[in-house]
Amino acid sequence: MKSITYFAPLGLAMVALCTVGSCNKAIHQVTSNVAPLNPSNEDLNAGTWKLVLLSRPDSFLVSAPAATNSSPYIADLNEIKGLQKSLSPDDQQKISYWAAGNVLRWNEIMRDLVAKYNLPPYQNAEGTYPIPSSANPFAYPNFPFSNPPYAARAYAYVSTAQYDALVACWHYKQLYNRPAPYKVDSTINALMTKTPLPSYPSEAAVLAGVTAEMMKALFPDEIANIQQKAEEAELAAIESGSAARSDINAGEALGRQVADLFIARAKTDNASAAVGNPTIWSNLATQTQAAGQTAWISLETPLRPPMLPLFGKVKPFLFDSATVASLRPGPPPSTSSAEMNQQIQMDYDQIKSPSREQMRIVQLWADGVGTFTPPGHWNYIAALDFISQNYSEVRWARNLALLNMAEMDAGIVCWNTKYYYFNPRPSQIDPAIKTLTGVPNFPSYISGHATFSGAASTILGHFIPTNASKYEAMAEQASQSRFISGIHTQTDCTAGMQVGQNVGNYAVQRAVSDGAE
Repeated sequence: MKSITYFAPLGLAMVALCTVGSCNKAIHQVTSNVAPLNPSNEDLNAGTWKLVLLSRPDSFLVSAPAATNSSPYIADLNEIKGLQKSLSPDDQQKISYWAAGNVLRWNEIMRDLVAKYNLPPYQNAEGTYPIPSSANPFAYPNFPFSNPPYAARAYAYVSTAQYDALVACWHYKQLYNRPAPYKVDSTINALMTKTPLPSYPSEAAVLAGVTAEMMKALFPDEIANIQQKAEEAELAAIESGSAARSDINAGEALGRQVADLFIARAKTDNASAAVGNPTIWSNLATQTQAAGQTAWISLETPLRPPMLPLFGKVKPFLFDSATVASLRPGPPPSTSSAEMNQQIQMDYDQIKSPSREQMRIVQLWADGVGTFTPPGHWNYIAALDFISQNYSEVRWARNLALLNMAEMDAGIVCWNTKYYYFNPRPSQIDPAIKTLTGVPNFPSYISGHATFSGAASTILGHFIPTNASKYEAMAEQASQSRFISGIHTQTDCTAGMQVGQNVGNYAVQRAVSDGAE
């Protein structure tokens, strides 16, 4: 499958501030009829792969299962037989939906949630802006505002928790080696792909348990909907003959325990302080002006506080906080320099008469309000290409974890750079520049799109080397879309791509040493 062919409808759906419904339609139109997951390799040794947070795969105890000839297990088999006798068309549809792969489906659900909550708060009557609060998530503005940094972090936490949970799951599958119900009882139909994978604990339930808990923490207003999806995934596994009720119970318990570990990390990773406060916002401008540079200002009316100025201090996954500073690039051209004037003139000349193709590129990569954000766009690209690779569930999780750790850490370095230099947007320096899309409410240098794209293309090219040049071309196009639209200078884009690639290389280094290759 060539994912480049999917971009035209996606771009058309995201031309402007699209509704949540229209964005969701674009996300799902290609993956709505995916064939059942049929791994070319079940990665039976995945229980030995390098973990992210767990110290070892048996960090959480999973008790030995009942024997397949025991009364409790026979009762489990009878439950499956009873369910299979009366499957409704809706039941069958749900089995088919989850049969495509639980990691894939949860990633789609996650992208939907990000798009739904990617809405900046509207101003108060007195001209100030309310800030979403995790302490009161149901009051306006609902928590979260899933802007690009928040989204990158959310994708990373969900993906890494899924990965660790599945590595633990694979460890216990090999330890206990209990076969799937359809192998134990030939009268049970296998309604998902038959595999050599043991069924205890259930990977579908492990994913339901870990993902539901992570998503509930990240999107607390969606708890009921998330829980419903988790129950659907588990029931589909039972109805399909892939898992017994005891497989499900053990898997869900394991997944929830792993989620608790990641939620504890999230509470102490400094993200809760990323919004800053008025004193910090003011000091950023004062320090920039004291250095003889023009400070960034919000171009919204009324002035909106800068987006997450302390996100650059969030704890990364792939390296330590000291490395964040070392990855920060050198300064942009001085705001009063001839070089900066030349850069601004290039922006102005570009936006005067964009071609139809350039407008298509701008719209394709806009990924603004009401969308799944640039990190989500790269998750979408990855998911479409992963489908054709016939990965196992655990390899799906491992690859998305590496992608999203790279995206989160790229966002951290990018935001660290943005607020270190506090550089103005081209349209602030020259108001004659009228951007082709909205102006993001944070400093210009370096480009977030370029940074996210450089990181994503680097790690994806490692996973699928035959697509490496395609991913590089996509990243370059995403980066250039921000120059074409007048949002960034060429320097912003070039530096962002380099930073992203440097971060992506850390993900590649982890990939070659995690035992999966």
